Amino acid sequence: MEIQRIECPADGRRLDVLLAEKSGLTRSRVAALMDEGNVTVDGQAETKAGAKPKPGQVVCLTVPAPKPAIPEAQDIPLTILYQDDDLAVVVKPCGMVVHPAAGNEDGTLVNALLHHLDSLGGIGGELRPGIVHRLDKDTSGLLLVAKNDQAQLALSRQLQERLMEKHYRALVEGNIREEAGRVEAAIARSKKDRKKMAVDPEGREAVTEWQVLERGRGVTLLDVHILTGRTHQIRVHMKHIGHPVCGDPIYGSGRGAKVSRLMLHAYSLAFTHPATGERMTFTAPLPEAFLASAKGNGIDLNEGGSTL
Repeated sequence: MEIQRIECPADGRRLDVLLAEKSGLTRSRVAALMDEGNVTVDGQAETKAGAKPKPGQVVCLTVPAPKPAIPEAQDIPLTILYQDDDLAVVVKPCGMVVHPAAGNEDGTLVNALLHHLDSLGGIGGELRPGIVHRLDKDTSGLLLVAKNDQAQLALSRQLQERLMEKHYRALVEGNIREEAGRVEAAIARSKKDRKKMAVDPEGREAVTEWQVLERGRGVTLLDVHILTGRTHQIRVHMKHIGHPVCGDPIYGSGRGAKVSRLMLHAYSLAFTHPATGERMTFTAPLPEAFLASAKGNGIDLNEGGSTL
């Protein structure tokens, strides 16, 4: 348990705004703590987030120790490229679900992280990792994980402000004639099938840039840079331009290349460390199954190291 004492300034700020600034927590987290009776003003409990304490009054914020997370820690093999007290960079394998949910209560990335991570401070008052951005179950590659509320807030802000750079490797159906391109097409949940996403002018902005790396037999290997992070963004945008990702059971044509998995891999990730200010860049080599499937369609990446 941590108790913070704050003397109120004379600028008339709302209590939740003041506490969020002084503690490094989000306003929603501060509001939750206030609801639970963890904030006092001159010794009296204050539950109204919009309250404006008077200059000189003393505010006490109590941050309870993290509660055990509902998911259980499981000793699942996981590649951790980097970790410190604030964050970790891991490589999610193809076929692994990120969060526990109905039908996937265990065996998830979160279960693995709870076992492998050191110095986990917890997110939102629970002893759990904060997944800064997500990957689909069948997409492999780099994931950034926050270990505490402050890191989660800072990294999420970088993601929203497009200060985080993410590149993927995608093997797509067909031979793309152009060398590079950009897709700007809003995405929303499909009106025809609620399990799918679709290009929709009424949806949320989505921007994807791509560049050709190699061409094979009826397939093209791309470097894909996403400037936004919509659900299924790359898969939807590639289908939109007539070149769905190979092995995609939802958006693929079913007539494409023979591959053993969804041919989408989060290859590189760059961000600024929230505590040190250092710009950090990581890469995750393509998995063997990806390499083998690419080779089976005329792209031998083991020989052309530039695309790895």
